[in-house]
Amino acid sequence: MTELPATWANAKFSDFGTWIGGGTPSKANPRFWNGPIPWVSPKDMKTKVIRKAIDGITEEAVENSAAKLVPAGSVLIVTRSGILAHTLPIAVTAVESTLNQDLKALALPDGIGSEYIAWGMRAFEQSILDKCRKGGTTVHSIEMPRLASFELPIAPTNEQRRIVEKIEAMFDEIDKGVESLHTARTTLGLYRQSLLKSAFEGRLTADWRAKNADKLKDPKTLLARIQRERDTRYKTALDAWQDALATWHAGGEKGKKPAKPKRLAEIDPPTVSVKDEGWAELPLGALIGKVQQGWSPKCDDGRPIAPDDWTIVTTTAVQHHRYSDKEIKLLPARFEPRPEIEIKAGDFLMTRKGPRARTGVVCLVPATRHRIMLCDTVYRFRCDETAILPRLLEFALNSPLTLREIDELKSGISDSGISLNHGKIKSVLVKFPLNKAEQAEIVRILDEKLEAADALEAEIDAALARADALRQSILKKAFSGQLVPQDAKDEPASALLERIKADRAMTPRTKKRKTAHA
Repeated sequence: MTELPATWANAKFSDFGTWIGGGTPSKANPRFWNGPIPWVSPKDMKTKVIRKAIDGITEEAVENSAAKLVPAGSVLIVTRSGILAHTLPIAVTAVESTLNQDLKALALPDGIGSEYIAWGMRAFEQSILDKCRKGGTTVHSIEMPRLASFELPIAPTNEQRRIVEKIEAMFDEIDKGVESLHTARTTLGLYRQSLLKSAFEGRLTADWRAKNADKLKDPKTLLARIQRERDTRYKTALDAWQDALATWHAGGEKGKKPAKPKRLAEIDPPTVSVKDEGWAELPLGALIGKVQQGWSPKCDDGRPIAPDDWTIVTTTAVQHHRYSDKEIKLLPARFEPRPEIEIKAGDFLMTRKGPRARTGVVCLVPATRHRIMLCDTVYRFRCDETAILPRLLEFALNSPLTLREIDELKSGISDSGISLNHGKIKSVLVKFPLNKAEQAEIVRILDEKLEAADALEAEIDAALARADALRQSILKKAFSGQLVPQDAKDEPASALLERIKADRAMTPRTKKRKTAHA
């Protein structure tokens, strides 16, 4: 640990501050609520300075409930919330306030700056969580005796002010850069959508079509070719099935009976909307096979997954044209695996249920580890390559035009219980060129441009990570005495802490009352 400057001192929170708890006035009494006194709860702790709260209570509520007045300039901290699993929300109240029972306030004496203490808590956020947090199944909490005994480096009063000014000036500069990076990230997202929109409006390959006009075949000829290829594939599959069925019968009908292959939906030329220059608009059902839904056994969390374990995919594995075989849950030993729903390379996955923004998300599985089964909140289907390249279909199902149509199929307005219907999925219209050469050209252009966008996004993410690391470096220097120079004229922190201790000893202890006045 870095040695502190001679004018600094380590002190426990209990050495210089007074903790004030919160309480909730009765919701049944309307005279307690909608008053002028802010009643701060965790939902208000999204800013560094609290000037107002979503809820307010009255003076009558303070006098007749567990709610206590917290003086302006106190440091507020969330002590009970699920967010404590990874974050410790901290703020300074600029006005006299009250708190709900999930917060605590640290009232400070003269000489100890509230902004300095708040920045100190942020600097030691992870240490506080590690040493003072009590875990729960869904809600975590801070054990107050441990927090009260947590030590923080205290600088002389004047140096505290200089440190806060320096931190805030440096963080303001970082925040400006981070805002620009987030703007660039948003712009990249818009660029991707614009690129996909252009691709499926035919503009991306307009020049290509002009140069290859003599090679482009008539749409009716192309549709006929697709149907011939489908008929040939179906006949081959049917012959293979009949051979497998005969073998099954000859073997005493042991094991599962071979399933008869299903013919893909025929493309009826009169009902196909064929656009200019060989572009068609077909329902998704004409381009894919059977839509399959997965399984929902209660899976075990926490246990390490071995390479040969059977697992279930989660919906988070499915992102817009991105698949991750790391987002999986281990299948408990008491369940028998179902190989027939094992995810394979070439599968399309579509989320069917969950938050609205996460429903209808589609990706193609380019490759995957083995023994991952489909979950019940994800649909699976395969693309018919006689009509459209799988990669092009993936791009099409993630284009703004198709996403808008998918969005209209969703039911429900909240973040739960949203699902898609098989029949509705197959009714989604897909616009694409029938000519395979143009399909390949669209895929080539999109891959090239989107890969460049992905590389730029990776640079932005790296810059954001560096900004976070820089913030931590600044805080580390600030609370080890290395951010601003020391001034020999400043009163040492040890003298300040002794004076606070003496003042406390001279102050008579008062009995606890229902209301604590600032």
